[in-house]
Amino acid sequence: MDTISFDKLLLKSAFCCMASDGHIDNREIAIIKTMCENSPLFKDFNFQEEINSLVGKINTRGKEFISYYFDLLGKTTLTEVEELTLIDFAIQTIKADEHIEYSEIKFFKNIRHRLKISDENILAVYPDIEQFLEKDIVTDSYLDKIANQYLIAVELPQFDLINIDAISHDKLKKDE
Repeated sequence: MDTISFDKLLLKSAFCCMASDGHIDNREIAIIKTMCENSPLFKDFNFQEEINSLVGKINTRGKEFISYYFDLLGKTTLTEVEELTLIDFAIQTIKADEHIEYSEIKFFKNIRHRLKISDENILAVYPDIEQFLEKDIVTDSYLDKIANQYLIAVELPQFDLINIDAISHDKLKKDE
Protein backbone atom coordinates (compact mmCIF):
# COMPACT_ATOMS: atom_id res chain seq x y z
CA MET A 1 0.00 0.00 0.00
CA ASP A 2 1.27 3.42 -0.89
CA THR A 3 1.71 5.96 1.86
CA ILE A 4 0.69 9.56 1.50
CA SER A 5 1.52 12.65 3.50
CA PHE A 6 -1.41 14.19 5.34
CA ASP A 7 -1.26 17.43 3.32
CA LYS A 8 -1.50 15.46 0.05
CA LEU A 9 -4.39 13.40 1.48
CA LEU A 10 -6.22 16.62 2.44
CA LEU A 11 -5.78 18.09 -1.01
CA LYS A 12 -6.79 14.85 -2.71
CA SER A 13 -9.87 14.64 -0.46
CA ALA A 14 -10.96 18.20 -1.26
CA PHE A 15 -10.24 17.67 -4.95
CA CYS A 16 -12.28 14.45 -5.08
CA CYS A 17 -15.18 16.18 -3.29
CA MET A 18 -14.96 19.02 -5.81
CA ALA A 19 -15.03 16.61 -8.77
CA SER A 20 -17.61 14.23 -7.28
CA ASP A 21 -20.55 16.01 -8.92
CA GLY A 22 -18.83 16.06 -12.33
CA HIS A 23 -18.25 19.81 -12.25
CA ILE A 24 -15.40 21.97 -10.97
CA ASP A 25 -16.67 25.35 -9.84
CA ASN A 26 -14.29 28.31 -9.41
CA ARG A 27 -15.65 28.84 -5.88
CA GLU A 28 -14.60 25.30 -4.99
CA ILE A 29 -11.10 25.92 -6.34
CA ALA A 30 -10.88 29.21 -4.43
CA ILE A 31 -11.94 27.65 -1.11
CA ILE A 32 -9.46 24.79 -1.48
CA LYS A 33 -6.67 27.26 -2.28
CA THR A 34 -7.64 29.39 0.75
CA MET A 35 -7.74 26.36 3.07
CA CYS A 36 -4.29 25.33 1.86
CA GLU A 37 -2.91 28.86 2.29
CA ASN A 38 -4.34 29.08 5.82
CA SER A 39 -3.03 25.69 6.94
CA PRO A 40 0.49 25.31 8.31
CA LEU A 41 0.59 21.89 6.63
CA PHE A 42 1.05 23.42 3.18
CA LYS A 43 4.51 25.00 3.32
CA ASP A 44 6.56 25.30 0.13
CA PHE A 45 3.46 24.19 -1.73
CA ASN A 46 2.72 25.00 -5.37
CA PHE A 47 -1.08 24.87 -5.38
CA GLN A 48 -1.51 25.24 -9.14
CA GLU A 49 0.97 22.45 -9.87
CA GLU A 50 -0.54 20.10 -7.28
CA ILE A 51 -4.19 20.70 -8.25
CA ASN A 52 -3.43 20.31 -11.95
CA SER A 53 -1.57 17.08 -11.23
CA LEU A 54 -4.82 15.80 -9.71
CA VAL A 55 -6.80 17.06 -12.72
CA GLY A 56 -4.43 15.10 -14.97
CA LYS A 57 -4.80 11.95 -12.87
CA ILE A 58 -8.60 12.05 -12.80
CA ASN A 59 -8.69 12.78 -16.54
CA THR A 60 -6.47 9.81 -17.38
CA ARG A 61 -7.60 7.33 -14.72
CA GLY A 62 -11.20 8.48 -14.07
CA LYS A 63 -13.09 6.13 -11.79
CA GLU A 64 -9.92 4.18 -11.01
CA PHE A 65 -8.54 7.41 -9.47
CA ILE A 66 -11.61 7.74 -7.20
CA SER A 67 -11.48 4.05 -6.28
CA TYR A 68 -7.79 4.37 -5.42
CA TYR A 69 -8.57 7.40 -3.24
CA PHE A 70 -11.24 5.44 -1.30
CA ASP A 71 -8.82 2.54 -0.84
CA LEU A 72 -6.01 4.86 0.28
CA LEU A 73 -8.26 6.64 2.77
CA GLY A 74 -9.49 3.35 4.20
CA LYS A 75 -5.96 2.13 4.81
CA THR A 76 -4.58 5.38 6.26
CA THR A 77 -4.44 5.75 10.03
CA LEU A 78 -5.43 9.23 11.14
CA THR A 79 -5.83 10.88 14.52
CA GLU A 80 -9.24 12.30 15.44
CA VAL A 81 -7.89 15.82 14.85
CA GLU A 82 -6.68 14.80 11.37
CA GLU A 83 -10.04 13.19 10.62
CA LEU A 84 -11.85 16.39 11.67
CA THR A 85 -9.49 18.43 9.48
CA LEU A 86 -10.18 16.14 6.53
CA ILE A 87 -13.94 16.44 7.17
CA ASP A 88 -13.56 20.23 7.30
CA PHE A 89 -11.77 20.30 3.94
CA ALA A 90 -14.44 18.02 2.44
CA ILE A 91 -17.46 19.91 3.82
CA GLN A 92 -16.12 23.36 2.93
CA THR A 93 -15.39 22.17 -0.61
CA ILE A 94 -18.82 20.60 -1.05
CA LYS A 95 -20.58 23.73 0.24
CA ALA A 96 -18.40 26.20 -1.69
CA ASP A 97 -20.56 26.38 -4.82
CA GLU A 98 -23.71 26.80 -2.71
CA HIS A 99 -25.36 23.85 -4.46
CA ILE A 100 -25.13 20.42 -2.85
CA GLU A 101 -25.79 17.51 -5.20
CA TYR A 102 -26.80 14.10 -3.87
CA SER A 103 -23.67 12.69 -5.53
CA GLU A 104 -21.60 14.91 -3.22
CA ILE A 105 -23.46 13.67 -0.13
CA LYS A 106 -23.02 10.08 -1.28
CA PHE A 107 -19.33 10.75 -1.90
CA PHE A 108 -18.94 12.29 1.57
CA LYS A 109 -20.65 9.27 3.13
CA ASN A 110 -18.04 7.09 1.44
CA ILE A 111 -15.33 9.23 3.02
CA ARG A 112 -17.00 9.33 6.43
CA HIS A 113 -17.37 5.58 6.70
CA ARG A 114 -13.65 5.12 6.16
CA LEU A 115 -12.96 7.24 9.24
CA LYS A 116 -13.09 6.13 12.87
CA ILE A 117 -14.48 9.30 14.44
CA SER A 118 -18.00 9.11 15.89
CA ASP A 119 -20.95 10.96 14.41
CA GLU A 120 -21.41 12.70 17.77
CA ASN A 121 -17.89 14.15 17.62
CA ILE A 122 -18.43 15.26 14.03
CA LEU A 123 -21.78 16.90 14.84
CA ALA A 124 -20.23 18.66 17.84
CA VAL A 125 -18.03 20.56 15.38
CA TYR A 126 -20.36 20.58 12.34
CA PRO A 127 -23.96 20.52 13.66
CA ASP A 128 -25.40 21.49 10.26
CA ILE A 129 -24.29 18.37 8.35
CA GLU A 130 -26.71 15.83 9.79
CA GLN A 131 -27.93 14.83 6.29
CA PHE A 132 -24.33 13.93 5.42
CA LEU A 133 -24.29 11.43 8.29
CA GLU A 134 -27.66 9.72 7.88
CA LYS A 135 -27.27 5.99 8.21
CA ASP A 136 -27.64 4.35 4.84
CA ILE A 137 -24.31 2.56 4.77
CA VAL A 138 -24.40 -0.25 7.31
CA THR A 139 -21.67 -2.80 6.60
CA ASP A 140 -18.36 -2.91 4.80
CA SER A 141 -19.91 -4.99 2.00
CA TYR A 142 -22.71 -2.43 1.68
CA LEU A 143 -20.09 0.35 1.69
CA ASP A 144 -18.32 -1.40 -1.17
CA LYS A 145 -21.65 -1.72 -2.98
CA ILE A 146 -22.39 2.01 -2.53
CA ALA A 147 -18.88 2.94 -3.67
CA ASN A 148 -19.27 0.71 -6.73
CA GLN A 149 -22.72 2.20 -7.44
CA TYR A 150 -21.19 5.68 -7.26
CA LEU A 151 -18.36 4.68 -9.57
CA ILE A 152 -20.74 3.06 -12.06
CA ALA A 153 -23.22 5.95 -12.04
CA VAL A 154 -20.82 8.87 -12.08
CA GLU A 155 -19.89 10.40 -15.40
CA LEU A 156 -16.52 12.04 -14.99
CA PRO A 157 -15.87 14.56 -17.74
CA GLN A 158 -12.45 15.68 -18.89
CA PHE A 159 -11.70 18.62 -16.62
CA ASP A 160 -9.78 21.67 -17.84
CA LEU A 161 -6.50 22.53 -16.16
CA ILE A 162 -6.91 25.16 -13.49
CA ASN A 163 -5.45 28.66 -13.80
CA ILE A 164 -5.34 29.73 -10.18
CA ASP A 165 -4.27 33.28 -11.06
CA ALA A 166 -7.64 33.79 -12.76
CA ILE A 167 -9.51 32.90 -9.57
CA SER A 168 -9.65 35.06 -6.47
CA HIS A 169 -12.07 35.39 -3.58
CA ASP A 170 -12.50 39.11 -4.30
CA LYS A 171 -13.52 38.39 -7.90
CA LEU A 172 -15.89 35.64 -6.80
CA LYS A 173 -17.57 37.88 -4.21
CA LYS A 174 -18.14 40.57 -6.87
CA ASP A 175 -19.76 37.97 -9.15
CA GLU A 176 -22.32 36.98 -6.48
